[in-house]
Amino acid sequence: MQPTTRIESAIFFETPSEIYLRVFRDMKPRTAPPHFKVEFRRFANANSFIRKEGDSVHVRMTDALESAPAPILEALAYILLSKLFRLKVPGEFNQRYRRYLNRKEVRHQLEQLRQERGRKLIESPAGSTYNLEAIFEELNFRYFFGLMARPVLGWSRRASRLTLGHYDPSHHVIVISSLLDRPQVPKVVVEYVMFHEMLHLRYPVDHRGARRCVHTPEFKQAEKQFENLREARELLKKL
Repeated sequence: MQPTTRIESAIFFETPSEIYLRVFRDMKPRTAPPHFKVEFRRFANANSFIRKEGDSVHVRMTDALESAPAPILEALAYILLSKLFRLKVPGEFNQRYRRYLNRKEVRHQLEQLRQERGRKLIESPAGSTYNLEAIFEELNFRYFFGLMARPVLGWSRRASRLTLGHYDPSHHVIVISSLLDRPQVPKVVVEYVMFHEMLHLRYPVDHRGARRCVHTPEFKQAEKQFENLREARELLKKL
């Protein structure tokens, strides 16, 4: 009877720096690799950053990813390095990373981080021209039977033209750009932006796999109920 030969499989664990080095060699096999410095930081969101300085590449990732599986860190490495070298992000890794962030437990973890670490700096809802609390209550009575609980409301500190309003579910805050708090801005414009953000409370973001739908079909249908929708949108174009 011949002795049984037992073969044990070796399991190798890569450090984050080793993952980035391997991905770099896969993307640029003919280029001498830089020195990678990868660290986890106490960010208030899922943002990650990468920069090149001489012969070194510095990567900073949220510590929410510290316990993420290696394939997720690998996917993020492909994404960040592709952006660093201005290459197209491979769809496979983009989808893998997005699916992970859209997992319910991961979204819950990130939500807690935003609540604990994030700060929401806003101005008083009583602006120089419009009072956001009064506008909210008018719309609440007109479109929601007065049943919507009022979140924290405030004007933005900066007069943003790109983001006229947004709802932050982590802090339960609606922020309206202070660009609209001017006499020359018709009230219907402020009402429409506020109504749009109120709908985000009524119809939350829909997460399915790697897909994140901010404006669901139900959201879009409800938005059509705004009485002066066409007029408000035309005025917004002029602004």
